[in-house]
Amino acid sequence: MLNFIDTVGEAVAGIKDGSTVMIGGFGNAGQPFELIDALMDCGARELTVVNNNAGQGDQGLALLIKEGRVKKMICSFPRQSDSWHFDAKYKAGEIELELVPQGNLAERIRAAGAGIGGFFTPTGYGTMLAEGKETRIIDGRGQVFETPIHADVALIKALKADGKGNLVYRKTARNFGPIMAAAAKHTIAQVSEIVPVGGLDPEVIVTPGIYVNSIVRVAGAAGTTEQVA
Repeated sequence: MLNFIDTVGEAVAGIKDGSTVMIGGFGNAGQPFELIDALMDCGARELTVVNNNAGQGDQGLALLIKEGRVKKMICSFPRQSDSWHFDAKYKAGEIELELVPQGNLAERIRAAGAGIGGFFTPTGYGTMLAEGKETRIIDGRGQVFETPIHADVALIKALKADGKGNLVYRKTARNFGPIMAAAAKHTIAQVSEIVPVGGLDPEVIVTPGIYVNSIVRVAGAAGTTEQVA
């Protein structure tokens, strides 16, 4: 069932300790800052967070890590010049890391949404990332078996939603949102605008409403950090 929620606090209120939470965004582009702030306020702890990186600066995911709410990160780029909160937590042994190459990360999330049991990929073969995983030689090339990444909740940011929960995105803010919406048991989308059914061109809808459970309108949430594709 689709619910239109009045506030971001109400939208994330059901997230429990120990949940696996996918958070959309590529850096700041498409990161649902308001939902993350609400997640901070709701008090959930021991979270496993799936994101492309491990937060930047002192806001959003980085703040969630700083406050000790994240038990484990599954990401591709944990270290950047401004990822100091993750860096400090990891060096102190206060957070776990599962490092996943970016293409593998996207495909593992997509596999969960598509109901695929796993896939073989050459990425990571012969490296530490393949340790403990099944490997095969396929067509003369080493391959590693990767499993889907499922989540209890996905927090994503879109530009517009219609009355059926269909979503469209703003430029590169689209990034991981569509595949995360399909891979989670419960998807919460923050949007800048809600339009009537029929207000979105069917040809440009990216995420069908069947993958969306809760929508909250955040005024001005389109942001200015997204880049032109």
